Amino acid sequence: MNKWTGRAASLEEWLGFLKTDESVMENVTHWRTLPPREAKYAPLPDDLHPAWREALRLRGIERLYSHQADAYAAARRGNHVVAVTPTASGKTLCYNLPVVQSILQNEEGRALYLFPTKALAQDQVAELQALADLMESGIKTHTYDGDTPPTVRTAIRNAGHIVVTNPDMLHSAILPHHTKWVKLFENIKFIVIDEVHAYRGVFGSHVANVIRRLKRICKFYGSNPQFICASATIDNPREHAERLIGEKVELIDNNGAPIGEKHFIFYNPPVVNKQLGIRRSSVLETQKLAAMLLKQGVQTIVFARSRVRVELLLTYLQELIRGKLDDKSIRGYRGGYLPKLRREIEKGLRTGEIRGVVSTNALELGIDIGQLQACVLNGYPGTIASTWQQSGRAGRRQESSVTFLVASSNPLDQYMIQNPDFFFGHPPERALIHPDNLLVLIDHVKCAAYELPFQEGETFGSEPLEDMMEFLVEEKVLHRAGGRWFWMEQSFPAHGISLRSAAQENFIIIDMTTSEHRVLGEVDRFSAPTLIHEEAIYIHEGVQYQVEKLDYPEKKAYVREVDVDYYTDANLAVELKVLHVDKERQTGELLRQYGELTVNAKATIFKKIRLRTHENIGSGPIHLPEEELHTSGYWFSFSEEAAARKSKNEMQYALLGIANVLVHLAPLYLMCDPFDIRVVPQVKAVHTQRPTIYFYDRYPGGIGLSERLYEVHDELLRHAESMITSCGCLSGCPACVGPIEEVGLLGKQQALELLREAGGNA
Repeated sequence: MNKWTGRAASLEEWLGFLKTDESVMENVTHWRTLPPREAKYAPLPDDLHPAWREALRLRGIERLYSHQADAYAAARRGNHVVAVTPTASGKTLCYNLPVVQSILQNEEGRALYLFPTKALAQDQVAELQALADLMESGIKTHTYDGDTPPTVRTAIRNAGHIVVTNPDMLHSAILPHHTKWVKLFENIKFIVIDEVHAYRGVFGSHVANVIRRLKRICKFYGSNPQFICASATIDNPREHAERLIGEKVELIDNNGAPIGEKHFIFYNPPVVNKQLGIRRSSVLETQKLAAMLLKQGVQTIVFARSRVRVELLLTYLQELIRGKLDDKSIRGYRGGYLPKLRREIEKGLRTGEIRGVVSTNALELGIDIGQLQACVLNGYPGTIASTWQQSGRAGRRQESSVTFLVASSNPLDQYMIQNPDFFFGHPPERALIHPDNLLVLIDHVKCAAYELPFQEGETFGSEPLEDMMEFLVEEKVLHRAGGRWFWMEQSFPAHGISLRSAAQENFIIIDMTTSEHRVLGEVDRFSAPTLIHEEAIYIHEGVQYQVEKLDYPEKKAYVREVDVDYYTDANLAVELKVLHVDKERQTGELLRQYGELTVNAKATIFKKIRLRTHENIGSGPIHLPEEELHTSGYWFSFSEEAAARKSKNEMQYALLGIANVLVHLAPLYLMCDPFDIRVVPQVKAVHTQRPTIYFYDRYPGGIGLSERLYEVHDELLRHAESMITSCGCLSGCPACVGPIEEVGLLGKQQALELLREAGGNA
């Protein structure tokens, strides 16, 4: 029974009432109902060990979904496998089935499981241990991470059949000390990599090199393990898995899991100022929809993009239910919570004691939280893949479910909400990595040399090793003797190498809010001038900090927690020099090119921008040295005829307007953070003297982002034109070309004209 209305809650019934509620429906831009789908089953494999078969039966599993059976068969054939199916489709059995079967047949066998987060690893260990107990077998599963007590670590090294860890721990604690793990490396039969889609960009490029090091050590100990990967839906799963592990894989993507009816509702908050294109707060609209669901007794998950929004929404919702539901029935969930509290919340969701949860994307990955009926997304999560992952948290067990996508004023949100066919008809984004990025590669060559000496003729990736070895000998890092290269430094290289950035000269951010100064995080050298200059507002896990002092030579930023209603955005004076053009193509009046660039960037001034309204409320100077970056980029130049049709000012506003739209649209094609790629408009480019818009990867050497944009150039520009045309503002706003104060009163018109004249709609 619903505690508020006194009658049983039915999601279908409530959705029927919702369709008659004009206050909601006038803001619904699209309502898509995805039909249910029956399960496709296969029998349990004939060769399954009797104890394993009985344990599965006791867990209620008497047959498999088709993809689980296919993954098992492929693994038993000795193939490397990647299983790609949606959230809650039982991917775990795709790897647990063959791994446990193998250990039951040979108890000396070992397996290594890699998960991107500790929570997922804990979840997996609990599940495996429960199955081992049912079988009354001696299979031991252990988590090996930063929280593992030293006394337990020795036992895991010697006796753990399945070692569950994360890439950071593998990189810095297991591989450098492989001599302590002889039992694992001599007998390793399987390496499982779950949530493969999470390994992309710089992080994925590092992890691919960690895997190269892992394979090298396995080979040294005489083992040749099989890889089983699992991923949420992405556009290039086979290619991505193959680049990550450096082996050919068999793709399993025939999802046999049942799917309940799913309602997907796109909701755009009402416009409150048409001239400036300002809409009602997406946080308040999310709160309204979540409260309606909770009042109806529907178990609901709300996803927000920042820690601040999670806490805001949680506060609002708890105030609304006070006196009507138990306060503990609505909880928050994010990375900053202690593990014990997170486990308690996950259990409460599974048992149904917790009726609502407000989370960051920490609950997006496959942690078991049971059955939920509704999902409300506060803002577009940034990728189609993440949106489906978060939406998949509702309706996990064949029942009907509903997902609301509540748009913010961000241009990407506005594009998605007004173009539902793009979302439903477009494959999820491609996961891109560049393991042979020289800066990333050389770090791991150092780590690999520390672990085992390199031999003449040995390969590590596709780059020639001899040149790198000679360079490291000159740097006095390696010593050559008898056709082998040995590590000769005292230091231990993995400790100084973060898997999360390409350049190692990172700035450390120190929080001085309390007397116990603590390190908050780090920022790479190329981001430092715009993110942590003095007086900048640095946001960490949604909490605002102001930078009080930036010690540039020592690479340290000192910050203090503040509560302000603005954020800062720095202006970067950028000089670009084209070093080499690798590809080019002419479309209409546009010439697009891809190649190598050097970027000289100097932060000049910063603006204070009010939260929610995006109005400029102040500015100040930045006094920092220039930074140089050598990277890859994609750029397109307008013809001299196009330049002649506009004054210099008109062209500047038009280019800025187009660039503002494109920088938000680019992540549609890239599984990346918007900060991973930069866009720079120039009225007169140095190398052609023509109006040009440049994109470049914000990492030394590039990681493949701008090359992907070069390939989808025509589609990208079509979307830009469509987005500007469909925006309801008069002269430009934050949801399209940018606010009027940035692009002028005619910025929207000028941007549209330039795109159309130049053949951007070709």
